[in-house]
Amino acid sequence: MSTPDVRCLVITLSDRAAAGVYADRSGPRICELLEAFFASRRKTLSVECRLLPDDARQLRAEIDHGVEVAFDVIFTTGGTGVGPRDIAPDTVAALCDKQIPGIMEHIRMKFGATNPRARLTRAIAGVIGRTQIYTLPGSVRAVGEYMPEILVTVEHLMDTLAGVDTHRGEGLRIEN
Repeated sequence: MSTPDVRCLVITLSDRAAAGVYADRSGPRICELLEAFFASRRKTLSVECRLLPDDARQLRAEIDHGVEVAFDVIFTTGGTGVGPRDIAPDTVAALCDKQIPGIMEHIRMKFGATNPRARLTRAIAGVIGRTQIYTLPGSVRAVGEYMPEILVTVEHLMDTLAGVDTHRGEGLRIEN
């Protein structure tokens, strides 16, 4: 079997879904959007999913493992609010080598213009080694809003993290 072009890990954080109170819907929605996006680019995709309670130690262990086994992108869903069990941004920020604030700032501005509650998310984006990581809210609606905004940058960021210079020649003008 050939190696996939893109490897993603999706981690849902939800005490109630992890306890079986209800089914996770946001994690599977991320997977659907990933599959559609990469299929349109004719790239093979491997996606693994995890369902965890809102627990920083377990989240950290899953992320550390994901980075160790070289996932290209990790998405978390859930735990980005301001409640006492909302730990995703804090946990992820502590692990990031670099944060990429522009992505989530753009999303908050765009969707917060019509939905004031969208401004309350503490979602972040960043890089750990050569792995991209994004924390998304746990609602299916938010996933549907965030993913298209994130996905337009994923391939370029993968190239950048792999050391591929995709800027070469862009905007260069040689004058005599």
